Formats: sequence, C-alpha cells, structure tokens
Amino acid sequence: MANINYIKNGTGENYNYSQDHCYIKVSSRDTNGKLCIIEDTLKPGFHLARHHHKIMTEVFYMLEGEMELIFDDETILLREGDTITVPPNVWHEALCKDGGKMLTIFKDGKFDLFLETLSKLSNEDFQNIDLIKSISEKYDIYE
Repeated sequence: MANINYIKNGTGENYNYSQDHCYIKVSSRDTNGKLCIIEDTLKPGFHLARHHHKIMTEVFYMLEGEMELIFDDETILLREGDTITVPPNVWHEALCKDGGKMLTIFKDGKFDLFLETLSKLSNEDFQNIDLIKSISEKYDIYE
C-alpha cells in the first residue's frame, strides 16, 4: 500500500499548547501544500486572535462543544456538527469558553508546518514580536 498514510484515532504528529492540543491528521507535506487537516482539542478559554489569510481557505467542523467565530459584521456560534468555511481575506477570531473538539481543514495552507515551527521556539523567541510576525506571515497568517 504505497503512498497511503493511515492515522489512527489519538495518533498523529501532535502539539500540546496551553490553549489547545493539535493532532496532524493530513500533513501539507503529503498533499503538495494543497491540504492540511488538524484535529484540535480546544482547552477551556481557547482564544484565537483576530487574523486573516491571503491565500488559505479555512474550514472549521465542530465535533464536540461550541465555539464562537467572530467576524467584522457577525458572530456565529458553531455547535457540534456545524461547519463553516472562511475564505481568504476574511478577518476572523475564535473563542471557545468551555473547551471542545474540532477538525480544521486548510486548503492551500501549511498550518501543520506553522505548528511545527512554533514547537521549536523558546519562551524568549515568543517574546520577539517581529520574529513571531515573520513566522506567521511566512505561513499566510496576518494579524
């Protein structure tokens, strides 16, 4: 079964951050940068700061719990089974007060490589605003 990538439940490259625990289910490396899928366990109080992408399309599918997606002119409460597609150039922010679980699908994005890069940074690196901005923009994340 050449070229088949089988990721079992609870496995995959993973990054456990203070606000969430991400499992890479489909890496952008395996799709020539066209697709990345991440299973994301959101910890209570999760907050994704307002940002947008110039190229990447982001699809959120809620598996468990609820998450607010805040846009410039509307706030949408995603519940279990809900899906929302955020196209490029749409500013958005996310809040998950009680925690939850979702799949995030990135079309034309390498968010898994962004997470990998962040995982190699020191606490001091995270204090360097210019460094974090340059890494974010390298992976099509603009605040």
